[in-house]
Amino acid sequence: MKTLLLDRATWDLVVDAQGNIAVADVPYATAQDVSSAVRVFRGECWYNTALGLPYLAGVLGRNQSAALFRADVAQAALAVPNVARATCVLTSLGADRKLSGQIYLTLENGSTTLASF
Repeated sequence: MKTLLLDRATWDLVVDAQGNIAVADVPYATAQDVSSAVRVFRGECWYNTALGLPYLAGVLGRNQSAALFRADVAQAALAVPNVARATCVLTSLGADRKLSGQIYLTLENGSTTLASF
C-alpha cells in the first residue's frame, strides 16, 4: 500500500522530480505510517478518534512506566495495516525532554523494517 511521502525533518509533504506530491511504497510506507500513528494524540484524528496514543490522558505530565509506554507504542503500530509484529525500543530522553525510539516491525509478508519516532 502506498502513502504520501513525508519529509523526515519537517514531517510535511514533499514533491517528486516532476513536481507531483511524492508517494512512498512498502516497506518504507508502512514504517512511515507507523511513525505517524505513534505521533498522533488519541482523539486528534477527527475521522477515527480511537487512533494514536493517550498522550494527554496518560503520558504527558504523568509518571508512567517505560514498559507501559512501549506497549502503547507497539499497540499503535499493530493498528497500521500490514504490520504483523512490533517491538518498541526507547533510545533517548534528551535535555529538551524529547523522547526518541525505534520500532522494529515485522510485516505480514515476513519482511522486517524499522520505524523511528
